[in-house]
Amino acid sequence: MSIFGIGTNTQETDNGEIKGQMFHIACMAWFPAYSKDPIPVSFKFMGEDGSCQSVKDISIIEDEEKNYSGIPSREYKCKAFIGGLEQIFKLVYFTEEYKWVMVI
Repeated sequence: MSIFGIGTNTQETDNGEIKGQMFHIACMAWFPAYSKDPIPVSFKFMGEDGSCQSVKDISIIEDEEKNYSGIPSREYKCKAFIGGLEQIFKLVYFTEEYKWVMVI
């Protein structure tokens, strides 16, 4: 039985670049005591027309750790009403920069 190669791959998978239209957001998040990962509660962003949009009642469909271009992050696939329509989008939290973006 050979153990060649076990433990030699220590590099994290790189997910490349974020695909989609990206909006920088101001996010209110809950940092629970039982986890190091934040849970997004609501956020605001500037719409394409320059107006401030507010999004509440976010439903998280799934979340996972990502590594975009070598930058560690947490990606949340979410659902919420934006502009009166139910939208599915991603919220990405860059863990080292403490920065949030929405991707549609």
